[in-house]
Order: sequence, then structure tokens, then C-alpha cells
Amino acid sequence: MSRLFGSVRSRATLGATLVVAVALVAAGAAVLLSLRSNLIDQAGNDAERTAQNVVAQLATGKAYGRLDMDDDGPVQVVDAQGTLVAASDDLERISGTATDAVKPKPQAAGTGSAPATGGDDDADDADDDTTGEAGEIGEGTRFSGGSATIDGDTADYRFAAVPVKAGDRGTLTVYAGGSLDAEQSAVNTALTVMLIGFPLLLAVVAGVTWLVTRRALRPVEGIRAEMAAITQSEDLARRVPEPDTHDEVARLARTTNETLAALETSVERQRRFVADASHELRSPIASLRTQLEVGAAHPELLDLDGAVEDTVRLQGLAADLLLLARLDAGERPGETRFDLGALAREQAEGRANVTVQAQDVAVAGSRGQVGRVLTNLLDNAQRHARSAVTVTVRRDEGRGAGEGAWAVVAVADDGDGVAEADRERIFERFVRLDEARSRDDGGAGLGLAIARDVAVRHGGTLTVGRAPTGGALFELRLPSAPQVK
Repeated sequence: MSRLFGSVRSRATLGATLVVAVALVAAGAAVLLSLRSNLIDQAGNDAERTAQNVVAQLATGKAYGRLDMDDDGPVQVVDAQGTLVAASDDLERISGTATDAVKPKPQAAGTGSAPATGGDDDADDADDDTTGEAGEIGEGTRFSGGSATIDGDTADYRFAAVPVKAGDRGTLTVYAGGSLDAEQSAVNTALTVMLIGFPLLLAVVAGVTWLVTRRALRPVEGIRAEMAAITQSEDLARRVPEPDTHDEVARLARTTNETLAALETSVERQRRFVADASHELRSPIASLRTQLEVGAAHPELLDLDGAVEDTVRLQGLAADLLLLARLDAGERPGETRFDLGALAREQAEGRANVTVQAQDVAVAGSRGQVGRVLTNLLDNAQRHARSAVTVTVRRDEGRGAGEGAWAVVAVADDGDGVAEADRERIFERFVRLDEARSRDDGGAGLGLAIARDVAVRHGGTLTVGRAPTGGALFELRLPSAPQVK
């Protein structure tokens, strides 16, 4: 059972069926109540019309024995003492009125009227001729429910009680009943239709919901199956099927494929990183091992300077790989406040042919990582410059509404520059534009990649363009720290 209702389709079908069931029950109850109320009101109106007809006769002073009463429904005329003075023919039992009497009680002569049943041909002629003094119709009809038996048939009725002032006969009340058979029949018929139709309608709703949700969730099952296959095969080049729709399932498929593409890129980048790192580490380690083996066999041939150089190069490469690993792991740069102009002057100190023009601009982040960026940019510029490298640090106020100020570091050289087609490629890891250049001269191709990653982690950018002197112009932009008041 738990497995059956553990699927989205089952829960959707059950939920839709329950909602429709509640709506149908509420609507059915409202219909039945409205139908019953309308039919009861109709029966009450019929009873009131019958009572008003009798009241009109009594108001004109017509004798009890001559009253024209409705043969289809029960009618009673009761005096102020609650005594039945007139009733319809064939009335055998009644309830819900002022009295349950069905036969009028005889009254003493001279009362101005003779009790009788309406339409009784055996009534005394003298009594039939007796009339009362004319009266007036009272106000205020009252309604009540009850039952009556007429000529052996028992039924429920809606009784209307209408008062009338009948002259010397005093105040009389006429009770007339309207049959509730139509109300009961209509309500029973409607209830039967609902009891039969509602389950059928709920079955249709459940079936349609089951089929619609099955059709709607079919792409989801395709996505799930493909993801399971991708997980088993570890083939990140595969993609889940995208439905040709514009709904949530299609957006889920597109987002899943975007995630797979990003994951494939990340894994491929990691594999290439490991392969390139192994390749780059192999050369200095092999060179260092060779020199040590030669030195062990022939101490007089040991090249200490070369061994130290390979060791330093190996140490720098290891530091670069460690920093890249930390950046890839999402290490936060921190919020240390420092002067970018002072840091630029510090990194340029002692370098030949490097000119620094630096303003004091405060930034927040990792001073060590930003210093590493400046070192890499200066190393790259000196490697490609013919005679001079220029470093400028300035504060650039934001031009857009709400845009903050930026700290900008520009490193320019007078070398050959970077071709426009290669201006993004040089920031990739282990990329060297001059493949013929030796590793000793060109490095491992990680400096600019590290510089851009650090800039992005600090909320900034690193771009390359053309310097006024014709060489490369690297521009580092970092958010300026708020000024301390």
C-alpha cells in the first residue's frame, strides 16, 4: 500500500479524486437543501392559498356548514378556545396544528353558527342556512409541519395558519395543509441520482487523472532512466531527452542537461589538470634525479646550481597547483583590508625596467593571493617586454547608478602583445602561446590562470588588451573597499 501511494501519479490521482469528491458532496448537499427548501416553500404557498380561500368565506359571514374547503388537503377551523368548529371531509387523523381533533364538536343553538364539516350533504338545513356576522381577515400567517390521514392515505403536510375575525363568532384560525409528497419525491429522486452518478463521476475523474499524470510524467521517467544509465556508465557526454514542450518537465530536462554539461566540463578540466600537472612535474623531477644520480657517481660533475634551480621550479609548481586546488575548492579570500598601491610598489621593488605609478587605493580580500596575481603579471610582462614595463594603480569611480568604485591595476609592456584571438585562451591552465619556448623560460602556463581565478574570487576581473606602446596591457579590477570615516 505504501509503495502504491509512494508514486506521484498515485498521489495526484488520489488527491484529485478526493478534491472532486468533496466538491461533489458539498454541491450535492447544497442542491438538495435548495430543492427541499423551494418545494417546502411551494407547499406552504399552496396551503396559504387554501387557507386564505376559507378565511375569505368566513370573513363574509358564511356558515361553517357551507364552507367550500379543498378536497385534496386537510383543513381545520379552530376558534379562540382551540375548539374545532369545522374540518374538511374524510379527515381521519391530523398532527402539527392547534388540535388533533378531526370532527367538529356540536355547539348550543343560538350561537350564530352551527359546527359542520365542509361539503356535508347530510347537515341540517336550518344549520346550513345559519350565517354569522361579517368579519375581517387577520394578519400574520404561521407555518408548521405535520401529517394527516385523509380517506385512509397518510402523508406529510406543510400547514399554514391564517387568523380571521369572524364577527360574533370571535377570532378563528384556519389551518390548511399543502402536500409534501412532491418535495419528498423530488429529493429522493435527486438523492438516488447522486448516489449512482457521483461514484461513476469519481471513477471517471480518477481514470482521467491517472492517464493524464501518466502521460505528463512519462518524460520524467525517461529522464530518470537516462540519469541511471549515465551513473552506471559514467559517460558524462550523454544527455537526457528534452520534451518538445514549454512546461516544468521540459525546464527540468534542460537544467539537467546544463548540469551534466557543467559536470562534464569540470571533470574533463580536472582530468586535464591532473594529466598536465603530472607532465609538468615529471620534467623537473626527472632532471633533479638525473643530476643527483650523476653527483652520487661522480661528485665532481654535480651541477649544484642546476639542482637548486630545478628544486625551486618544482617548489613553485607545487605551490601553484596547491593554490589552484584551494581556489577550485571554493576557498573564501577573506576580508583583510590593505592598500593595493603599496602592494604594487612592494611587488615591483627590485625588478629591472619596471616603473610604478600607484595611488593609495584600499581593497579587501587576501593580501597574499592578490600579491601573487601582481607577481604573475609582472613576471609575464618582463618575460615578453623589450625594454620597459609600466605599472599603474588608480581608483575608478563607478559610472552606473548604484555602482561602487573600483581599484584598477594596469600592467603594460612594450613587447609584441597578444593576438586578439588568443586573449581568452591565455587564461586557460597549462596554455603556452609559444610552444617552442622552453619550460625554463616560459613556466608551466599556470600564472595567468591563477591570476584570473583569484580576481574572480575577489569579485573582480582580469582582462588583456593592447598597450599604448604596442605590447600587452593586463588590467586587474577589484572592488574598492569602503573608505573608513
